[in-house]
Amino acid sequence: MKLEKLFKEYLVNLRINESKSELTIKNYSSDLDKYLGFLSTEGIEDVEDVKFDLINEFIKNQSTFKASSSVARMASSIRSFHRFISFKYDLKDPTLNLEVKNKSKRLPIFATIDEVDKIMAYFTNENQDVLNHALLETIYCCGLRVSECTKLTVSQVNLEQKILRVLGKGSKERIIPIPENSLAVIKNYYNNVRPLWLKKRTNLFFINRFGKHITTEYVENMIKFVCEEVGITKKITPHKLRHSFATHLLEGGADLRTIQELLGHSDIRTTEIYTHVQKERLKESYNNFFPQLKGDDDEI
Repeated sequence: MKLEKLFKEYLVNLRINESKSELTIKNYSSDLDKYLGFLSTEGIEDVEDVKFDLINEFIKNQSTFKASSSVARMASSIRSFHRFISFKYDLKDPTLNLEVKNKSKRLPIFATIDEVDKIMAYFTNENQDVLNHALLETIYCCGLRVSECTKLTVSQVNLEQKILRVLGKGSKERIIPIPENSLAVIKNYYNNVRPLWLKKRTNLFFINRFGKHITTEYVENMIKFVCEEVGITKKITPHKLRHSFATHLLEGGADLRTIQELLGHSDIRTTEIYTHVQKERLKESYNNFFPQLKGDDDEI
């Protein structure tokens, strides 16, 4: 069976049956494009000609110039692809013994509370600023992925009950409370700006001045511009605001299970990364107060 045909079937499966996000599908597709390109150079076009040693060679080659996290993701994409083929066509899976460890333990970057306050204080009462403020408040104070925010519908946002009903990865729904301070910002957009921009009926909660869908690229570029304007040199993205939401909740005493539910993580281990962030900040504070720990021999 031709690999190219199976690749197209696999992408359809990700989109239709597994309800993967467009970003996830894009990443899988990019990884598998490189993998299939390698197989093509080796003269392999049929899936039954793919052997474990060949896959292992490809992974080892990628390891020479890619970060371990990228290689681990690529291996995961390849495993998923062959698992799909094996299940659908009852063929042997050549990735069964493939093991790649992600050695990197990069901690998520996040904005401090002061930095978040700086960002939110930038906006004026101009219509465009009201929209932008509402977008960033929703992402930060509700811990949304940027795509979840831009896809929100009017029926998912209950301003009276102060809750959002969010459809996350795998179409899993979670209910998130809207904090009082954020509620006023979101209501201001919904009551005073959205009606002015509504050109035709749409269920989208966030729309631009042409009455159309807000893109994730718009939000990313907007927060980058705001950070430059307020003098924040740290690279803050919409997803970093989500990290900030989780980190600030943990620092405020929230338990991991609650944060897991609010973020929509299927695995608690994904949420546990924020405990490492907290430990690193504690160590940093401790070192600042006790400089002798950094090699200072002066007696106190």
